[in-house]
Amino acid sequence: MIPRYTLPEMGALWTDQARFEGMLRVEIAVARAQVARCTVPAEALLAIESRARVDVDRIAEIEKTTDHDVIAFVSQVAETVGEEGRYLHLGLTSSDVIDTALGLQLQAAGRRLLADCDGLIAALVTRARAEAGTVMMGRTHSVHAEPTTLGMKIAGWAFEIDRDRSRLAAAADDAATGKISGPVGTYSHLDPDLEEEVLADLGLHRDPISTQIVQRDRHAALVAAIAVTGGSLERIATEIRNLQHTEIGELMEPFRAGQKGSSAMPHKRNPILCERIAGMARLLRGYAATALENQPLWHERDISHSSAERVLLPDATILLDYMLVKTRGLIERLVVRPDRMRENIERGLGLHYSSRILTALVEEAGMSREEAYAVVQRSSMQAADERRQLRDILAADPAVAAGLSDETLAGCFDESVFLRNVATALARLDELAPAGKEAADATA
Repeated sequence: MIPRYTLPEMGALWTDQARFEGMLRVEIAVARAQVARCTVPAEALLAIESRARVDVDRIAEIEKTTDHDVIAFVSQVAETVGEEGRYLHLGLTSSDVIDTALGLQLQAAGRRLLADCDGLIAALVTRARAEAGTVMMGRTHSVHAEPTTLGMKIAGWAFEIDRDRSRLAAAADDAATGKISGPVGTYSHLDPDLEEEVLADLGLHRDPISTQIVQRDRHAALVAAIAVTGGSLERIATEIRNLQHTEIGELMEPFRAGQKGSSAMPHKRNPILCERIAGMARLLRGYAATALENQPLWHERDISHSSAERVLLPDATILLDYMLVKTRGLIERLVVRPDRMRENIERGLGLHYSSRILTALVEEAGMSREEAYAVVQRSSMQAADERRQLRDILAADPAVAAGLSDETLAGCFDESVFLRNVATALARLDELAPAGKEAADATA
């Protein structure tokens, strides 16, 4: 991933230095297990542990000749160890080291992503509670529906990110899997008990039946979970950028002092972060498609997945890390305009009360549902066309006047009825973070 979208902690996990350091961890863990089985001398292990070093530039130089990065890696590390370096990679095939080291990288990347999710969920819960009573118009098909609150909208985002976190946690845990089972998974050179010991030492799961590699369904599931999470972030970003439309103007991205929106138009304040998140979500879906293509490898393996993974696994985890962190900042500093929300509600001419009128005409006036629907629909269309309040149109309708008293009609235009259960729904945020926890954390 380009540096522009790479945060330091996640980026550090995917450098060549980190990859080869992980491979060296695997080599040392295997040598340690072999000492216990008297196949590697204890003094050789001591030499390996004390002298082995990774030199990325030297590996690249050797690879120009070998055209094989694992052989180049083993040769370079052996050079730093000296004579005892001949005990490195004893009984191993390249994928024993590559895939097990990859499991370590994915484990670390998964932990980073889960921490990011936790931060975003906390920010969403805090903001949802803060905006619990911020009334705004709910929209379906981009058309006014019924009032909701911004807190309800954000709470929905919080629970969705929590579901994403659960998917990521399960997939990352499954991807933290290694194998030390030889060229076709039959333990032809090293026994299964050594694999079990090595992977336990490294903190990884054992692939119960591997081929030359760990099977790629695990990796596909992880990247799919990453893509789904990206889709959730895109949903949040898309809603914010929609509500930043000039004609709506209810939410806005934060805008720093000195920030500029257009080289030609000084008035512009564009939702650039939301648009960036939307573009990145498209990349994640593309990576997921490639990860799925990596599953059906030929026989015990081919390397058609290898080149793709060198790009997609670092990029997908780095991108999601960036997106989660940026979305958290977006939520924490989101500009909310409740006056504009109220203005937009009033601009709707009371049409959003149509469902209340419909119910009253059926229950109070004794109309059939079809008759009541026709009356309310006709009045609603007239109000919209003439830019008049729905209540005024209905009050002048003989069918309504005959069935509903002025008091009953007025009661149909009570906004609080729509929102009477919001507090009950928002109390469910306690499932994500008990109420008061934010204050306790802030003072800790």
